[in-house]
Order: sequence, then C-alpha cells, then structure tokens
Amino acid sequence: MTFPSTHTALSGALATRGYSVPTDVQLAVLDANASERDLLVSAQTGSGKTVAFGLAMASTLLGSQERFGRASQPSALIIAPTRELALQVQRELSWLYAETGARVLACVGGMDARSEARQLAGGSHIVVGTPGRLRDHLERGRLDLGQLKVAVLDEADEMLDLGFREDLEFILDATPESRRTLLFSATMPREIAALARRYQKDAVRIETQRRDVQHADIAYQAIRVAPTDVENAVVNVLRLHEVRAAIVFCATREAVKRLHARLLERGFSAVALSGELSQGERSQALQALRDGRARVLVATDVAARGLDLPDLSLVIHAELPHDAETLLHRSGRTGRAGRKGLCILLVPFNRRRKAQVLLSGAKLDVAWLPAPTPDEIRARDQERFLADPIFADVVREDEVAIVRNLQASRSADEIALALIRLHLARLPAPEDLLPDAGPPPRSDRRSNGDGRRAGWSNGDATAAPDNGKRPSRGPNSGSRDMIWFRLNIGRERNADPKWLIPLICEAGGISKSEIGSIKIFDRDTRFEITARIADKFADTVRVNKSKKGAITRVEREGFGARPRSSKPADRGAKKKHRGAASGAKA
Repeated sequence: MTFPSTHTALSGALATRGYSVPTDVQLAVLDANASERDLLVSAQTGSGKTVAFGLAMASTLLGSQERFGRASQPSALIIAPTRELALQVQRELSWLYAETGARVLACVGGMDARSEARQLAGGSHIVVGTPGRLRDHLERGRLDLGQLKVAVLDEADEMLDLGFREDLEFILDATPESRRTLLFSATMPREIAALARRYQKDAVRIETQRRDVQHADIAYQAIRVAPTDVENAVVNVLRLHEVRAAIVFCATREAVKRLHARLLERGFSAVALSGELSQGERSQALQALRDGRARVLVATDVAARGLDLPDLSLVIHAELPHDAETLLHRSGRTGRAGRKGLCILLVPFNRRRKAQVLLSGAKLDVAWLPAPTPDEIRARDQERFLADPIFADVVREDEVAIVRNLQASRSADEIALALIRLHLARLPAPEDLLPDAGPPPRSDRRSNGDGRRAGWSNGDATAAPDNGKRPSRGPNSGSRDMIWFRLNIGRERNADPKWLIPLICEAGGISKSEIGSIKIFDRDTRFEITARIADKFADTVRVNKSKKGAITRVEREGFGARPRSSKPADRGAKKKHRGAASGAKA
C-alpha cells in the first residue's frame, strides 16, 4: 500500500525516509472525505500523528504549487504542550517539507525569546510552539497570524490538563475564521469537545484507536519487588534486556536525581530529564540517547508525552503513575510506528492494589513475574556473548598475525578466559534481591494441578491473636535463623496479625515470607525476622520512622523476658493485678 492523495511535493521526502505504508491515522486524514475539512482526531500514541497532520495540511498550504513563495507571515501554526514535543514536531516537519523550501520555526519556553523574535521578523511558513511562548510573541507584536491557513492543536487534552485553555483561546481568537483547524487528542473529554465546537466548523471525526484493545506492539510485565529493592530491580531489568535505548520513569525530580546517580555509579550510560533542567540540558540528554552515547533515560512524566525515540524498546515504571492515562502515555514511548516494545512495571507489595487498579483502568493484559535473578542475567549474558557479531566478522590479515602470536604464548582456555573477562568487565554486576515479594493478583495465579497456586506459598495472613501461651505463626515460622524485634503496639490497641503483618512489611520494606513467629502482649508485640535481612530491616525502620508504631531490635538472645508492662491477655484480673504488683516491686 502506498500513500494515497499525497501532495507530490512531499512524496520524495516520504520515500527518502522509507515511508511506504501509511499508518491508520495517516490513511484516515488523507481520505477524500477529509480533504480541506476541519479534523477532530483521536489516535493511539506512536501512530504517526505528526506526519499525519503534516500530510493533511499540505494541500491547503501549497495548493497546486511544488514550493512555497517568499517567507513572510506564517501559513501554518502547530501548538504543542511541551518544549520537547514542539521541537520534535519542528524536526519532523522540516524533513517532510524539505523539498518545498518551507521555513519551519520553533517558539518554545526556555529558549532565547529575542532570537526567536529575530527569526519571526525574517519570515516563516510554518511555526511550531508552546502556548505560553506563542501568546507572549502575539502580545508583543512579534507574531502575526493574519494570513494563517491552518492551525493544529497537538495533544490537546494534555494542554488543557496543564492549564493552557486560556492561552489556546487567546491564540485561536487571533487567527482568521477561514482557517482549517486540526485538533489531535489522545482522549476526548468534554473540555475537548467544547473547544472543538467553538473553534471548528463541520469537523470530520476520526478515531483510529480501540479503547478496549491493548496496543498490539507493546508487551506488559509487572514485576514484584520489595519496596527497598526497587532501584536494585531497575538495575537487574536493564541488565536482563540490554536494549539499545530505555526510559525509566520516576514520580519526582528528586527520585530522578537519585536513580540517575545510582545508575551512573553502577556503570550504566544514563542521562536524566526533568522539569528543573534548562532547555539546553534537556536537548543534550535526548540527543545523547538518540545517537547512542547514552542507553538509559531517567525521567519524570515530562517525557511521557510526545517524545519519539526510534530505538526505544523498553519502558520501566520505577514508580507507578498516578492514573491509567499517564500509564498509557508513558508506555507509549515504545512500540511506535510498528516497532515492538516492552513495558515493565516494578510493583512493591504495598502498592500492588494500586497497580491492579491502574492496569484495570487502562484495560491492559499483563504478565506478573518475579524480579530477574543474577543467575538469569548471567545466562542471558552468555547467550548474547555467543551470538555477538564479533564471531562472524571477516578476519583481517593483521588480526591473523595477532591470533598466531596469542596461540603460541597462551592456551586456548587462557585466551577464551581473557575474552570473557574483557566482555564482562564492561557490564554492571547484577544485584541480589530479596526473595519473591508476594503473589500475583488472584486473577493471574495459575494452578499447579493439585489445587495449590503457583509462584507463592503461605498466601494470606490468617494467624489469630496470641493467647499468651504460644506465638502466632507467621509465614516463615519454623525457620531456624531468626532475630526478634519489638513493636510498641499490643492488645490494648487491638493488635492483630492481620494488620500487624502489613504494618511490619511496610515499615521494614520486606515481604510476609521474611516474618516468623509473632507474640502479642498487652502493650507490645514481639516478632521474628529472617536473620539474613535483619540488619537491613533494622536500618529501614530507623529511616522510615513509621507513625503507626515504633520498631526496635530485641538485643537479648532468643525471645527474652517479657517487658514488665506486657502480660498475656487471658489472665484473670487477680493474676493480672498480682503480675503488675510483682513488676512494680521488681
């Protein structure tokens, strides 16, 4: 299939870029029924929308001409929500319209406004910009939209979410009523419908995405981790897949800084992107990813929309997004224009319910998996090593001489060992993670054939409160190497393992499988933690300082004596009084 009804001035650029088969949205905007009409378009992220509206407006801008005339006032205006998206649109339209002599300018926040003003004064055919900067140029008389033929709103829903409604209305009110208005939006809330009614005339409605169908080119995985192991899990996921380019999403600027520094320390070629960076710094980070100097981009949601990185094949959600829509936009950075992508959510056990809500709201089918282990990563390293093209390259004469010298002085085993060591030396070492941090959602568990669920044992916390004679049995009771801890919550505050276990897990960043026996007294609770993680657990609870209760380590060997204030609850009042007196006397 070829591009139908494409303006001849753009055909050469499409062929040069290898565009031979149009995407659904490109095909829809080029339909005869959409020609010279206003368009209201919702399409899946990564579906080629920029090229779509570039093709759709060509006939309006050029008519029967092959090239633009002298640049003066702009004929087309494209409004985008972010600097990155606006600059990306400028790049796309620049190559698409290269043979037409079009002058495509960008006006975005963070760039030198005076330089932009000089460029506008020199004339333009197409202007791409962000709402705030475009309005500023209009108010200062630097931008004249009196001859505008086409206005495009890209990611319109995002612009409204960011509070640009007033700016958009100001800009559109400054354009001729005769213009064409092309409105592209991933979603169509009421605000977008109202904007369309006000500024569009008899618009053709185009919807190329099915909201009940998952993006076919993106595979989704959810990986269970302990809360304190998220950064280690990021390391292992990146090492397992070793892709050309990946994005790791964090929720805050501070989290981006911390994870970026951690990845650099571990030996990854990583760059960071967040709202606090200057436009120059952001552009440099993205360019480093595009040209291969960096392989990992750590970013906030500023990178969730509009960025098109052709080689990006892996998206990692190190922190879960706030809503399903952001999840889809983040994930949509991969699997673009027919390429396959993988999206991985790292889900701490205490955020599993939120993850299920997000995935359900986004209507995604996800595979729940444990975190990659060092052994799995090493096995994958060996597979990649043996498949490396270095073994298939043509041998040069100068290399043959070196091989002969090596064979004369070293054994085959020694040479192979040196090669392997050189290969592994450039790879960051995988991390040892805590054991599988809990079960997959109930709907995703699979039966082993004997009625048990696969992937997890000791499912839910069902232990009853202690009767004062024996400890409640936690998921790991029976293990030999355990350390006792104390929580300053007892039966007087209705302590019960059903909610004590989640509290302990959250405070210490562990899974239920690391908790042993639990013994509840009137004013405190004693519980066991697996010895091998006890130090890490103690450090974590000191840092977290949960407001729900204070946890301290029991320094004595074994369970130790009960605190004087803590007495089993099933004793009678007389024994209780006697115990209290004895405690006071002691």
